[in-house]
Amino acid sequence: MRHDGKVVLVTGASSGMGAAMCERFVAEGASVVAVDLGGAEDVTHSLSGAALAVTADVTRGEDVRRAVTAALDEFGALDVVCNNAGITLAPTPLAEISEDDYDRVQAVNARGVFLGMKYGIAAIIRTRGRGSVVNTASTSSLLALPGRAAYAGSKGAVAMLTRSAAVDYAAAGVRVNAICPGPTRTGIFGSAIRNIPDVEARMRATVPLGRIAEPAEIAAVASFLASDEASFVTGAVLPVDGGMSSVHPH
Repeated sequence: MRHDGKVVLVTGASSGMGAAMCERFVAEGASVVAVDLGGAEDVTHSLSGAALAVTADVTRGEDVRRAVTAALDEFGALDVVCNNAGITLAPTPLAEISEDDYDRVQAVNARGVFLGMKYGIAAIIRTRGRGSVVNTASTSSLLALPGRAAYAGSKGAVAMLTRSAAVDYAAAGVRVNAICPGPTRTGIFGSAIRNIPDVEARMRATVPLGRIAEPAEIAAVASFLASDEASFVTGAVLPVDGGMSSVHPH
């Protein structure tokens, strides 16, 4: 019950890592606000603790502000924000990425994290005086992979937004960290590798632990970073990738 009595807002909550985060935080005593464009109700209905579903577009400031307000109206405070919502593209060389696709990836992955911190941190400080933010970056913010320019650029932005916010709000008592998942069995992962022959086997070969992560393993790290056990951790951009980012390219 490391999060007993806390209020946690999770974006991208309807599936994958976001749904796993909601399950983990509720299991550890938190009240959860599950935010997504759709499907958040399905997650909250399956949870055994206090949970609220909010339909919102993380690229729109008014939607993010409304989600934070809903958390405060329902539970009276905010302790933790997990900015997890994200999208990707099929592997595409940089010059072949359309401007609209690039802008869409940046809007969800980078702007969404900015807005989540902008409104979430203010609410944490106003209602609790201290708290935590956990942003979902990616190993693509640490490693250059072919065809991933738009996604990698957006996740690189998440890493630096995390470090900058950690410095800005350390004195205020808000810790800000990011997790960098490697290959993880989510809907986004499945869509990204669809129709690519033998890609999963080749991907496993790049991971020293030799397998694809499960969403619950990522959620466990998010829970740790948000907890008081990580009280001296801020500004960290932590690989959760089975050692993938430690391997020197051949």
